[in-house]
Amino acid sequence: MESGVIKQPEMTAALNASFASHRGVLAAAASGLSEFIAEKGGDADRIFGVSGIDPEQLASPTMSLGLVNYCRVMEEAARCSGFDNFGLHYGRQFKPQSLGLIGYVGLCSATLEQALHNVVNAFPWHQHDTLTRLTDKGDCWRLDYQVRHGAILCRRQDAELTLGMFMNLIRHVAGKSWAPREVHFEHPRPEQWHEHCKVFDAPVWFDQPFNSLVIPKKDLLRAMPESDPVLLTVMQDAIRRLNSTTSQQSIVDQARSQVHLMLMQGEPALPEVAEKMGMSSWSLQRRLRSENLSFTLLVDQVRCEMATWYLQQRQLPVSEMALLLGYSEVSAFSRAFRRWFGVSPRQWRQAS
Repeated sequence: MESGVIKQPEMTAALNASFASHRGVLAAAASGLSEFIAEKGGDADRIFGVSGIDPEQLASPTMSLGLVNYCRVMEEAARCSGFDNFGLHYGRQFKPQSLGLIGYVGLCSATLEQALHNVVNAFPWHQHDTLTRLTDKGDCWRLDYQVRHGAILCRRQDAELTLGMFMNLIRHVAGKSWAPREVHFEHPRPEQWHEHCKVFDAPVWFDQPFNSLVIPKKDLLRAMPESDPVLLTVMQDAIRRLNSTTSQQSIVDQARSQVHLMLMQGEPALPEVAEKMGMSSWSLQRRLRSENLSFTLLVDQVRCEMATWYLQQRQLPVSEMALLLGYSEVSAFSRAFRRWFGVSPRQWRQAS
């Protein structure tokens, strides 16, 4: 994009987006994904097939991908390519212009601070079932990001690439050497975590409540070079109208999301989960029973799925894993794991 100029084809694509059937995340979030997978030694066709993504959906940034499929393709790309920090480096190369509508919402804003606020406010229309917010921390803003879809429990790669995308919007104006004050990730520390410190050029903390960038307010006073208030309004309206065709998560998926978020604080309780969902305990139990599910079984299923994912993170001790899954003792986790798979967590890890 030339400075201060947005070309007619890009404008047309943005306007056409309002007629798309949006059901998860706009395909602009996967720009260049096939090429990046190939560059890292992966088989893009196989990874797309396993993840349920039609490559033709990636041809237009205004097409819609299922959020479950999108997060899964990132995890599969990391696993199949053997490039564990796939999302970190995929996000690192993302330019704001490649993000489609949400990128131009930022680029057309007046200042960098307004750009972040506008992007955060528009993000729920770019990507559903996701928390994005700016929290005032005195001399800093904390930009939080978290996927909240009950069918998506393994989402490390998505978190790392998304914080990279946010950082690149700031660096587009503040320069390539700009760095946040801190970076937080909700997932456990990966084996090659030193790369994260190099990419963000900042202290990086893991096992945190949210995925976050801590951003000094003084760094956000710069004007956006491509600021265009008229085009900003057009982009905001186009992305907002996408919401007319969205569908809500099922009650089961909503409950799974809340259970997952609560696990690090210990055993999830039915009344707490129901309250977070705006329901009574009785109503939630009734709705789960209609799906042939109990609350206890739901918690067990989430723990089982997360346990297998954590065990693949070989640098993560089993003792720490037990706490992440809400068990007060390692022995309780080991008993549950034997019930699920007939072997101990360590035996499962050795065999995988």
